[in-house]
Amino acid sequence: MPELPEVETVRMGLAKWVAGRTIAAVEVHHPRAIRRHLPGDSHFIAMLTGRTVLDVSRRGKYLWLPLDSGDALIAHLGMSGQLLMQPATAADEKHLRVRFAFTDGAAQLRFVDQRTFGGLSVSEGGGELPDEIAHIARDPMDPLFDDAAFSARLRARHTEIKRALLDQTLISGVGNIYADEALWRARLHGARPTDKLTRPAVERLLGHVRDVLSEAIVAGGTSFDELYVDVNGDSGYFDRSLNAYGREGEPCKRCGTLMRRESFMNRSSFSCPRCQPKPTP
Repeated sequence: MPELPEVETVRMGLAKWVAGRTIAAVEVHHPRAIRRHLPGDSHFIAMLTGRTVLDVSRRGKYLWLPLDSGDALIAHLGMSGQLLMQPATAADEKHLRVRFAFTDGAAQLRFVDQRTFGGLSVSEGGGELPDEIAHIARDPMDPLFDDAAFSARLRARHTEIKRALLDQTLISGVGNIYADEALWRARLHGARPTDKLTRPAVERLLGHVRDVLSEAIVAGGTSFDELYVDVNGDSGYFDRSLNAYGREGEPCKRCGTLMRRESFMNRSSFSCPRCQPKPTP
């Protein structure tokens, strides 16, 4: 599933292509793509047609496009969602779900989603911050992210550090891949208890989270297949820089010990047995 770097890459591309443009027409090709918009497709289309996109914003893994009506278009990519800018003359994609044409007749915005886990909806009056995503915490790249408050809340919890990093109500945008990468850099095993971490340890980990996310944004995110691409259809290349994720049986880039894979919340965690020893019971 796309994490903060992938969604931020899409946000930057959308801001370049759609901010300031007016929507001329909307086509819904699959009802599941707007299942979160409970009033249905006719209402969805009416809310967007003739509206001008003011900007493109992000909270965690969600995007929202404030409109001149005071409403906002919310987008979540799910596991395979793509927001693509395409010439009006380009053939329809096999998994095209929603199409937006603009009054200037230039490139269209198309929502393509093979697995249909992603989706779009309109938040009425949600231009500043939609109520639907207000519960999601700020991400560590947000200038208003409060490091001290995060550290205090984290250390007050009795849970494992990786579970805490994936809790979008505590810190948003970090998923399985970048959690493993930050923990490797911090030399922490994901099962370390949060209430046993010192404040300096949390600050060090948060610094590594920021470093990993920043580097991944520069690389355009991580693409393991064709399902994640930016608005131009290009893949990210941060997978070339991964130190932990997906490297089971390969030597640790720091000490040479063979990397391990462990089961974690129906997913996999990757770490170095030597650099990231498991906590003692």
